[in-house]
Amino acid sequence: MDVIVGGGVVGLSIAWRLARAGRPVTVVDPAPASGASHAAAGMLAPVSEVAYTEAPLLRLGVASLRRWPGFAAELAADAGLDGPRTGLDLRSDGTLDVAFGSDDLVALDELAAYMDKLGLPVERLTGRECRRLEPMLAPSVRGGLLAPGDAWVDPRRVTAALLAALERLEVPLVRARVTGLLTEGDGGRVVGVRLHEAAEVPEIRADQVTLAAGAWSAELADVPVRPVKGQIMRLRSPQPLLSRCVRGTVHGASVYLVPRGDGELVVGATQEEMGFDTRVTAGGLYELLRDARELVPGVTELEVADVVAGLRPGTPDNLPVIGPSGRPGLTLATGHHRGGVLLAPLTTAILLGEEGELAALCSPERFRDIS
Repeated sequence: MDVIVGGGVVGLSIAWRLARAGRPVTVVDPAPASGASHAAAGMLAPVSEVAYTEAPLLRLGVASLRRWPGFAAELAADAGLDGPRTGLDLRSDGTLDVAFGSDDLVALDELAAYMDKLGLPVERLTGRECRRLEPMLAPSVRGGLLAPGDAWVDPRRVTAALLAALERLEVPLVRARVTGLLTEGDGGRVVGVRLHEAAEVPEIRADQVTLAAGAWSAELADVPVRPVKGQIMRLRSPQPLLSRCVRGTVHGASVYLVPRGDGELVVGATQEEMGFDTRVTAGGLYELLRDARELVPGVTELEVADVVAGLRPGTPDNLPVIGPSGRPGLTLATGHHRGGVLLAPLTTAILLGEEGELAALCSPERFRDIS
């Protein structure tokens, strides 16, 4: 039997794919779908998220985005939903990255040239063309870069669908906290997990344990994962303000706005090295609204629907850690940082042996020599 430690989008996706393949699996998490996946905006945007130093992450993101339509269609069917667009709010209308000043325009030109060299579709736009696409943009927008292949999805609907699919597949879900790994023999083979003393059973035995506990992974295994706090806000209006994702750099920080089909607008997100602090702060929300207003002035008229802080699992190189841990019986699927939702389909493919070359980019082996 497989035991998956972690009930976020990555852990639930792994359990779902294993169950679909006919393997017995159990998920262990004290509060499934309530962590970073609950807070995430759900951007499937490898092109607009790329930085010059993150070419490997771009490769992973582009490969995973290609898998998302099939992944979403299968998930919607297994969960009994009408379809990916209706059931998961999966949309593929692209991302518009806008610029306000000369330095921003130069940066977009450089990014466009880089994307062109990689063969990725992007389109440079004037300020007028940006406002033609998105009339609610601020008049001060001077130009933009459209990544038409970028997409987005509602992570809360995705995790709800995964939970429904797992229930239909009769996958056990143990709502308990894992406090340690069970080991046997001189080689320290992992043979299960130990649960918190308040759990109904003290331990669960397993043939294979997959650690997908996000920011908490380092508490259970030797993996360089740290929590990166992100505060995010959800606004609501009767009519959508935007038709696609919009992002820009304001006051030195990146801000993005992600529209939902039901009129919700997600504004995010701060990036703070604050340990396991999940408090929503007035300062964080002020910065989000201030920067969002620079992009789309009308956001200040919207109703505040939700505010939340989540903990992204960061790694030293911003790449996820996926594959054998080096300890028999233990597999790692963590460290996805900002890309957990985007990379969920690729992560499951790697663990099922469907990706070879890309698996090497996120192998835990790269950290073996770190003292």
